[in-house]
Amino acid sequence: MLKTISTLIIFLFTLLTISCASTSQKITALKPEPDDAVPLTYSSTPSYINLPVSIKLKDIENQANTLLNGLIYEDNKIEDDNIEIKVWKQAPITITNDHGKEGQKTKTVLPLKMWIKYRIGTKTLGVELYKTQEFNLNGVVTLLSDISLSNWRLNSKTTLKSLEWIESPTMTVFGKNLPVTYLIDPAVSLFQTKIEKNIDSAIEKSMDFKPNVMDAISKISTPFLMSSTYNSWLRIVPIEIYATNVKLKNDSFLLNMGMKCNMETLIANKPESKFDANKIVLKAVDKIPEQISANIAAVSTYQEASKLMTANFVGQEFGSGSKKVKVQNVAIWHKDGKMVIALDLLGAVDGTVYLNGFPQYNETTKEIYFDKLDYVLDTKSKLMRTANWLAQGIILKKIESNCRYSIKQNLDEAKQSMMMYLKNYSPMPGVFINGKMEDIQFQKVQLTNQAIIAFIKINGTINVAIDGLK
Repeated sequence: MLKTISTLIIFLFTLLTISCASTSQKITALKPEPDDAVPLTYSSTPSYINLPVSIKLKDIENQANTLLNGLIYEDNKIEDDNIEIKVWKQAPITITNDHGKEGQKTKTVLPLKMWIKYRIGTKTLGVELYKTQEFNLNGVVTLLSDISLSNWRLNSKTTLKSLEWIESPTMTVFGKNLPVTYLIDPAVSLFQTKIEKNIDSAIEKSMDFKPNVMDAISKISTPFLMSSTYNSWLRIVPIEIYATNVKLKNDSFLLNMGMKCNMETLIANKPESKFDANKIVLKAVDKIPEQISANIAAVSTYQEASKLMTANFVGQEFGSGSKKVKVQNVAIWHKDGKMVIALDLLGAVDGTVYLNGFPQYNETTKEIYFDKLDYVLDTKSKLMRTANWLAQGIILKKIESNCRYSIKQNLDEAKQSMMMYLKNYSPMPGVFINGKMEDIQFQKVQLTNQAIIAFIKINGTINVAIDGLK
């Protein structure tokens, strides 16, 4: 009996000793459940991108040579004017800048070969007394073209400037030697209009740049992966296209274009493109600024933010004396327009407490921090009953100072992702994109159910060069 009593006393003493040694208080607060996860979308501000297009005269020349080939004029009726003519393109056409004082004109040089059958004679009392002779001549036609822009095409108005014969053979007519050109030059007017129209048609067909521009914009509008880690995609949605009149400079046509668009960042599987060529209208304007203004977003998932914030609490204690706690882990999520911050505590208080607040941005440190941070209602109620000292403002302020994290890396990654598409990026054969970007300007923070979105603005320049018309 005495042994049993002794054992009971030892057990009670041990239990009392353990109870006295452990001053930790347990807290079990009600967890604010996060919002349901759905594909992330958010409102965006339109961006304006400058798209100067440069098309070389050599490309137009190549197209003109393809479209204008072989026999370019034929007159098989000799009865009406005593002459038959066939005109072929003898050698490749060259198209250059005229550099004249008559405005912006292109000069087209067309080497040609002519076959001519000429007849001379009379028809008397039903008897034909004709003599015919055939000639092969080589010459060079020089034409000047005025260029203007209309409905996605370069329009050309061409006039013949000169026709120079490489050779000037003669023929004997009634005992006299007459230069053949004396007889042929009046016939030039017969095919002059035809050649002018052929040149205009070739230039206009080769300069329907709408398919090239639409193809390029379609490729640019295809969503591309910004971050495989966060599965974030950037989607460009064109709204309007602007263009100034075309200018001829050196060996190229320059066309300043601009695009009003929305830039959307989505966290989900690859989204569909919203490009619709039928809804895009080309609008004529006098001037387009050289600078671009892109409004995009740096996506910071809650998992990433939680990891960064947990690192801020490593090795730190909050409180004094025997009333101290350490934060072992941080988790954050979105709930009803606010940010919920869960702190796993160890020390004088064990358990998880929940705070909420609104994210803000510090431009100097490039950090996200939380304004008006406070314990959620259930957590505050339990702390007031079990650990009032932890609910005090001075402790909360110290904890709040650690509830922050830098998005500098996110901003840098966003800029680097954009730069990848500004260094000779080719969305399609013959189209190359180059440009430069200035520093990123922070705009605002928006909460979603999956991530914190830091909206940013980037200024810079973009040049879209079309190298060869396909």
